[in-house]
Amino acid sequence: MDLKKIRKIAIVGATTNKSKFGNIVLRDLRKKGFEVIPVTPRYDEVEGIKTVKKIKDLPNDIDLLVFILPPKIGIEATKEAVESGFTNLWYQPGAYSDEIDEFLKQKGITVFHDVCIMIETNNLQ
Repeated sequence: MDLKKIRKIAIVGATTNKSKFGNIVLRDLRKKGFEVIPVTPRYDEVEGIKTVKKIKDLPNDIDLLVFILPPKIGIEATKEAVESGFTNLWYQPGAYSDEIDEFLKQKGITVFHDVCIMIETNNLQ
């Protein structure tokens, strides 16, 4: 995946809590010029951006889904993402699990995991 071609990113697990990574990552990527869409059933907006409640409701022009969820919740979100046709998936450290790995291998989907998107996008400007 060429991160230089990524423009529109969905943050799965976005939150209004500024001390949590679901907010920190969203703000960081937005500051770097990416269009971000928060995905969360909990809030109507995060950082002034209207949220999408479910992955299946995302527009199909999303370049990348970044998962910032506990793996127990992440497996269901992963299944929803794959069922919705998304294949560019990124799991922040702590969001990936053996169960998610096994599911994605069965589907033939390779993902990034245990690598921080904030670090990997630092030198793209």
